[in-house]
Amino acid sequence: MSRTAELSRKTRETDIQIKLDLDGTGKGQISTGIGFFDHLLDAFTKHCAIDLQVKVKGDLHIDGHHTVEDTGIVLGQVFEKALGTAKGITRYGNAFCPLDEALARTVVDISGRGFFHYDCSLEPKMVGDFDGELFSEFLRAFAINAKITLHVSLLYGTNQHHAFESMIKATARALRMALEADNRLTDIPSTKGVLL
Repeated sequence: MSRTAELSRKTRETDIQIKLDLDGTGKGQISTGIGFFDHLLDAFTKHCAIDLQVKVKGDLHIDGHHTVEDTGIVLGQVFEKALGTAKGITRYGNAFCPLDEALARTVVDISGRGFFHYDCSLEPKMVGDFDGELFSEFLRAFAINAKITLHVSLLYGTNQHHAFESMIKATARALRMALEADNRLTDIPSTKGVLL
């Protein structure tokens, strides 16, 4: 059964098209107008082993907030759509990912309930053209709209670029684990029989 979906969303602030294949091979075509955000989404695509096309035109003359948050919203919605019933998935995933001095941990539950916890002690700052405070906004928007429980922590690190990249890679790896087929439990992975 194909786990693919695509969605478009146009507002007065952003125009977004996203196409997703959850059973891809890490191929991405990303264009958001924010270089470091593209870099993060490329890393997410590669390490989650999905195929992802993202095209965003946002009101960057104001700032990057609408572009980043709205991309998270639409990516979450297309993720939920592609997942379908979630029958036969592992459901839970976790990963630790280092990048030089930074070490991140992510734990995910594809639960049907959107929840996000973020633990990062670094004071957000600009990384290239990306406002660091938007990193958690993106992950929150994604988790809530994908209806997953997502816990992301930077355990330690000092370089903001390394910190964000280690956290996005840990998130991708945890999701990849959760999305994998469970060969022993082939129905909906819940005692309720549904994810909610």
